[in-house]
Amino acid sequence: MGVDIGELLHRSTIEVSDLSLDIVAIDAFNTLYQFLSIIRQRDGTPLKDSRGNVTSHLSGILYRMTNIVEAGVKPVFIFDGKPPEMKLSTIRKRNEVRESAKLKYAEAREKGLAEEAYKYAQASSKVDAAIVEDSMRLLSLMGIPFVNAPSEGEAQAAHMVKKGDADKIASQDYDSLLFGCPEVIRNLTISGKRKLPKKNIYVDVKPEIIDLGKNLDELGINQIQLIDIAICVGTDYNEGIEGIGPKKALKLIKEYGSLENILNEKGLQIPQLDQLRDLFLRPQVTDDYSLKWKRPDTDGVVSLLCDEHDFSRDRVVNALQRLDAVSGSDQSTLDRWF
Repeated sequence: MGVDIGELLHRSTIEVSDLSLDIVAIDAFNTLYQFLSIIRQRDGTPLKDSRGNVTSHLSGILYRMTNIVEAGVKPVFIFDGKPPEMKLSTIRKRNEVRESAKLKYAEAREKGLAEEAYKYAQASSKVDAAIVEDSMRLLSLMGIPFVNAPSEGEAQAAHMVKKGDADKIASQDYDSLLFGCPEVIRNLTISGKRKLPKKNIYVDVKPEIIDLGKNLDELGINQIQLIDIAICVGTDYNEGIEGIGPKKALKLIKEYGSLENILNEKGLQIPQLDQLRDLFLRPQVTDDYSLKWKRPDTDGVVSLLCDEHDFSRDRVVNALQRLDAVSGSDQSTLDRWF
């Protein structure tokens, strides 16, 4: 879920085509959760094959990535590794929320409350080992590279952007900015029409870009102060200070200059403050990766999706033809992909 500082940030709407030729590091777990949450049947049930295996994530990868690649984007998925010890409490709470949502989903279905059932079904989404394994298989067969991060995927992605191996990060969370990524793309993998909660209203969801440097200038703060604001509000690694939201945190940081000064003035404490900052300033990352985009393995994708998971052969082959055309239509396209 990440840190809730979105209301402080300015973002600009873009088209996917604006990212043409960009290498975009995609927060894999965040994106898979989005696919599992959104790609569902009307009653909230995720897409499944005849053996009961969830396939929503595979559908999202195939069709959404094909659209993105056609627009000229070079995606690379970044998968989380071992979470930091300070995140374990958050993970336990998320698991509890997920289990609670499963029970409420079943209750809502029994009562015929379709909208409530759908909401709880979305909240019960879980990226398990089987989903990760199948996702990696499909990406490899589609010719899209992925990187296994040693710890947080967004930290690894930010490291790759700062090294120049990628241009931007795609994620719904704002943590990438705390890790120092210069540009973050939201809604890249979920753009389209979305229904507003509890309203029969649909809105257009379009990709948007957040420029870290411009936002820091507009807010009148530096990178460490942005991290301090996040710590005040609460991150995946700490609960934050009760009663302090993003706007109040910004006001306090600008008034007192640092989180230490705020804590001293208010008589408050945040345990392991230096370690919290270090999680963002000096995260665990790796340079042990290789990025290479390839043509799709048509037979392999068809075998995985159609033979193993009951996808429509015609639809899969059509998507693969589009994907293959992008990687082999002309020399300029070849230069972009190899």
